[in-house]
Amino acid sequence: MSTGKIGVTSENLFPIIKKFLYSDHDIFLREIVSNAVDATQKLRVLASKGEYKGDMAEAKVRVTLDKEAKTITVSDNGIGMTGMEVEKYINQIAFSGANEFLDKYKNDVNAIIGHFGLGFYSSFMISSRVEIVSRSWQENAKAVKWSCEGNPEYSLEETERSEVGTDIIMYVNSDSEEFLDEGKISQILDKYCKFLPVPVVFGKKKTWKDGKEVETDEDNQINETNPAWTIKPADLKDEDYLNFYRRLYPMAEDPLFNIHLNVDYPFNLTGILYFPRIKNNLEVQKNKIQLYSNQVFVTDSVEGIVPEFLTLLHGVLDSPDIPLNVSRSYLQSDSNVRKISSHISKKVSDRLSQIFKDNREDFEKKWDDLKIFIEYGMLTDEKFYERSESFFLLKNTEKQYFTLEEYEKLIKENQTDKEGNLVYLYTNHPEEQYTFVEAARTKGYDVLVMDDMLTTPMINKLEQKYDKKRFVRVDSDVAEHLIQKQEVKEEMTWEEKQELSPVFQSLTPANGGVTYIVDFKNLGAESQPMVITRSEWMRRMKDMSQFQGGMSFYGEMPESLNLVVNTAHPLVKKVMEQKDADLGEKLQSLSAELDVRKQEVSQLEEARKGKKDEEVPQADKEKLEILNKEVSTLEEQKRNELKAFGQSNKLARQMVDLALLANGLLKGADLDKFVKRSVELIK
Repeated sequence: MSTGKIGVTSENLFPIIKKFLYSDHDIFLREIVSNAVDATQKLRVLASKGEYKGDMAEAKVRVTLDKEAKTITVSDNGIGMTGMEVEKYINQIAFSGANEFLDKYKNDVNAIIGHFGLGFYSSFMISSRVEIVSRSWQENAKAVKWSCEGNPEYSLEETERSEVGTDIIMYVNSDSEEFLDEGKISQILDKYCKFLPVPVVFGKKKTWKDGKEVETDEDNQINETNPAWTIKPADLKDEDYLNFYRRLYPMAEDPLFNIHLNVDYPFNLTGILYFPRIKNNLEVQKNKIQLYSNQVFVTDSVEGIVPEFLTLLHGVLDSPDIPLNVSRSYLQSDSNVRKISSHISKKVSDRLSQIFKDNREDFEKKWDDLKIFIEYGMLTDEKFYERSESFFLLKNTEKQYFTLEEYEKLIKENQTDKEGNLVYLYTNHPEEQYTFVEAARTKGYDVLVMDDMLTTPMINKLEQKYDKKRFVRVDSDVAEHLIQKQEVKEEMTWEEKQELSPVFQSLTPANGGVTYIVDFKNLGAESQPMVITRSEWMRRMKDMSQFQGGMSFYGEMPESLNLVVNTAHPLVKKVMEQKDADLGEKLQSLSAELDVRKQEVSQLEEARKGKKDEEVPQADKEKLEILNKEVSTLEEQKRNELKAFGQSNKLARQMVDLALLANGLLKGADLDKFVKRSVELIK
C-alpha cells in the first residue's frame, strides 16, 4: 500500500470542483458514466486490432445504487488501469489519458469521449469519499484500489477484481442524499446517457404483477447505442426519423420534416434537425436542440452553434469538433463554431429549396407552419435571406401562393401608383378587415394575407431591399386612395371642411384610449359615407416597438384612427345642408365677427414687423392680446355650436356609428342606442 498527495497546484482545488466547476451537480454522473464508456471503447479498439483477446460482446456499463451503504457505483468492462496509470491519470489532475490514446490510435478510433480532463473529479461534488477499483487489460496486471476523501491525501493499494475493468464507488455525502433516490438517478441517466454507444444498465426492468410493480431478471438498459443520427441517411426511412423524434419529444406534435446532417470535412458534424409545427408565434422554447459530443449529451443551449433563427428547431447535433470548456457546459466562440453555424444555415436553406423544387404543392401546404422560421432567418441572417428569396412565398386571400417574382408579375399592371411604386396590399386579419379587403378586390386589386408576428419587420425588410415597392395594409386608407393613380377632384372647400370637422368629431367615442382624426376625401358617391382607417406609418411604428427597445415611445402612444368623411356622398352633403339650415345665420354672424377681429390682428402684426419688442407701443401690445383672446373665444363659440348640432343630428351620428360598427368599435350602450335609432330611422 502507498499513500501520497495528488499533484495539484492548490489545496483549494476540491472546493472549487465541488462548487464551481460544473453548472449542475447532476453532471457528475454524466462524467463518470462517460469515462466508463470511454474505457470500454478503448478496449474495443484494442480488441479490433488483435491486441486484446478477451470477449467484448457483453461489454456494458453498470450503474448501481446502494441506499443502505449510501453509495453510487459505476462499473465497466473497459481497459482498466494499473497502479502506475492511476498515479499518472488520476493523481495528476487534468492530464488526460484519452489524448495519449488518440495519438496512438488516431487512424482507428472515432469514439473516444474521455478527453475533457477533470471529469472524474466531478464525483467529489456529491461524495465524501471516492474509491477506484481497477484491473488493467494488460496481462498479469494486478487490480488496485485508490481512495480519497476529497482532499489532496490519497491511498493506493493492491486488491482483488475478477474481471478487467473499473469500478468508481462514490460515498454520497449528507448534503447530496437526493442522489440516493432511484428515480433521480434514472432521470439523470435518461438526460445525459440515453444515446451513449455502449450499453448502460441501471437495475432491472420492472413489470406489474398482482397489482404491484416487481423486478424482473432482465437488465434495465437505459440507452439506445445506435441512435438515428449515427446511421447513414440511405439506411433510414421516414418512419425511422419520426420514431426518433417521438423518442426525443414524446408529447410533441409530429414535425413537418427533417434535415439529416452528415459532414466529415472540414469539421465533423452529424445530427438530425426537425421543423416543428409552431404556427404563428415565437413563444416557444429555444432549448429543444440537444448537443452531443460522440453521443454524450452536453447541453441544450446551442446558441452560437446554431444560427439564432434555427434555435426554434428541434433535434440533435453531435460534433467532437465543437470546443467545450472544462465542464462541457458552455460553448467557446471560435472560427470552427462559426463555420459549423454557417454550414447548418446553408444546409437548411438547401433542404428547403430542394423540397420547394421537388414538390411545390406539398411545400405550399406546409408554408403557414414554415414561414415563421424562414422570415426569422431572412431577418437575422443575410446569407440565408439571399438563399431564401427563390422559395419565399406570399399567400393571398384566395389561398394562392406566389414567389416574390411571380407576385410582382401578377400585380404590376394594376397595382402601380402614379409615382411608379408597386403597391402590395395586405391584410393581417381577413375577417376583421373583410370590408376593406372586399373594397380593394372590387377595384381589381389582389390582397395578401400577412398575419404573423414578424409581418411588420418583414415588410420593412422587403421595402428596404426593393426600390419602388411598398406594402400597404388594406385598412390604412379607403380603397380609392390605397393606390393613387391620379389626382382626385375635391367636392368641398377648405372652409366647408373646417365647419363639418367639429360636427363629426363630437360624435367619436371619448373613451377607450383611442384618438380619432377627422379627414375628408372624395371617395365617390357610390362608396360608404364614412370609413375608419389606421395610419400605416403609425401602426408600423407601434408594431416595431415590440421588437426594438429604442422605439418604445411609439408603443406607449395612444392608438390613433382616421374617420374619413366621403365628401361626395349624398348623406354627407345632406348633413351639411342641415347644418346650414340650422346654424346658417349664427355661423355667418360669428364668421363675420371673426373676420373683423382677424383683420385687426393682421394689421397690428404687420405694423410691428421689423421692430424690437420695446419699440412697439404698449397700447398696441395690449390691444393685440385682447383681440387674440376674442378670436379664440369666437372660434370656441363656433366649435361649440357645431358640436351641439352634431350631437343632436341623428343622421350624422348614424353615419359615424356605422363606420365604428364596421370596425368592431361600437360596443355597450352606444351599440344599443345605435340599434334603437336604426329602428326609428326606418319606420
